[in-house]
Amino acid sequence: MQTTDHASLYAETHEVTNQAPPLEGINLYRADLPLQEWVRRFGGGWADEHLEAYGKLTGDSLMQAGFLANENKPVLKSHDRFGNRIDVVEFHPAYHELMTAGIAQGITSAPWANSRPGAHVARAASMYLHNQIESGTCCPMTMTYACIPSLRMQPDLAETWLPKILSGQYDPRNLPIGQKTGATIGMAMTEKQGGTDLRANTTRAQPIGAGGPGQAYELVGHKWFCSAPMCDAFLTLAQTKKGLSCFLLPRHRPDGSRNQFYIQRLKNKLGNWANASSEVEYRGALAWMVGEEGRGIPTIIEMVSLTRFDCMIGSSSLMRQALTQATHHCAYRAVGGRPLAEQPLMQNVLADLALESEAALALTMRMGKAIDSGSDEHEKKFARLVTAIGKYWICKRAPGMINEAQECLGGAGYVEENIMPRLYREAPVNSIWEGSGNVQCLDVLRALSKEPGVLEVLFSELGDGHGDAHLTRHIQQIKADFGDTDDIQYRARQLTEDVAVALQAKLLLEAGNATVSDAFIASRIAGHGRAFGTLPRGTDVAALVARATPAG
Repeated sequence: MQTTDHASLYAETHEVTNQAPPLEGINLYRADLPLQEWVRRFGGGWADEHLEAYGKLTGDSLMQAGFLANENKPVLKSHDRFGNRIDVVEFHPAYHELMTAGIAQGITSAPWANSRPGAHVARAASMYLHNQIESGTCCPMTMTYACIPSLRMQPDLAETWLPKILSGQYDPRNLPIGQKTGATIGMAMTEKQGGTDLRANTTRAQPIGAGGPGQAYELVGHKWFCSAPMCDAFLTLAQTKKGLSCFLLPRHRPDGSRNQFYIQRLKNKLGNWANASSEVEYRGALAWMVGEEGRGIPTIIEMVSLTRFDCMIGSSSLMRQALTQATHHCAYRAVGGRPLAEQPLMQNVLADLALESEAALALTMRMGKAIDSGSDEHEKKFARLVTAIGKYWICKRAPGMINEAQECLGGAGYVEENIMPRLYREAPVNSIWEGSGNVQCLDVLRALSKEPGVLEVLFSELGDGHGDAHLTRHIQQIKADFGDTDDIQYRARQLTEDVAVALQAKLLLEAGNATVSDAFIASRIAGHGRAFGTLPRGTDVAALVARATPAG
């Protein structure tokens, strides 16, 4: 007689259906048509095969490493088991895997090791790919990339450090520089009482001998933020008799002993979990002066400019990964028998997100071209201004855009198994790090009012609107707004936003894809709603969504 197995009868409640397949094993470069086009447009097309190879790596094994590095946060070991002070931060192997790959890709060194045309654009594309899968490792790589101009101001120090920085090798061992195959450089500038106001720093530097550029000093003081404290050396600021000066402070002294560099604690942050951000103290730490005494901020300013450029790359890439996740999900998820990506209102949302992502990418890659142009005066002035404009606007747009992309996935976009919560936690850091929004907007005013030729370069770059009546009127309004200096600081954010959108519109127009440029101008300049998904009638949303959806 046959019996019924009640346990098996009720064990299965349902079949899993209507779920998007895992977005795994894709090539993040080949899946991103706008990235390919903008890299080629600004001179980085020669790196296509190199970027394709890294796109495959980031879309596959490194994506998994990104999850592991964030699930296993760095740990501070202040003392060893015998009670000796060691100040070591330990990382999960996935962190080291990510660092190894990024440095081998040339994210820290490629444009300096081979300064061919388009080198900074190609490097920006590599960083754009890497940052989509893990942002915490980007911090030490950014600082290492950005330190080169400052170090080159002090040739005697550069002779020792640059070969290790430019080696393309990641060497995480806690050893003196002479025993390393590669080196990373951090920075430690802000203090509790000053923050962005670096001139309020109280850290003191005392010369050991004669003093001056390239000479040894001992530093006493604290730093409120020191990211990546396991770097091999740090560019830092301290007061001398002649004022705030720049120093290179290594983790080890020349005799191999550890420097008087003490990690007080690791910051418990909203995001950027794989990266160790810390508070540190110098208790007679040995350091060497870089550049002219009393000119610390001018010495380090190009490093700051390059790190701000990487903030643009970082926010742009976070937006792209959020868009990738949203378009992929909506291509498969059906409601009412139709895929979300075919439904008008969702098309409006996705297309709007795609416009925001591509406009951010366009301005970022245009900045890369300006950096590549070296001594060209027009490009130098353009970079001086747009570093602040792009840092403000792109980083400001990222959190809202990523949140809207999360919403496309519904509740699944809020669960940590998905990458979206991590993208959202990462989104605010770039608007805060290296100067918050107000700092950037005031810097825009400073550049336009105090640096000859910058305003002229801006309007030369914008041109006459390139035949678009909406953009023409917008540019004319910007000119009138800058001509009115009453309460201009009060209006600095609005002015910066207007210039940023004008530059993005101009770049999209010049690229020649009318579907993209017309939709951007109609929504961002001619006027649209206050939320994403409010594109005007007549927008070819299906084409915009198709352009943004991963191509495989």
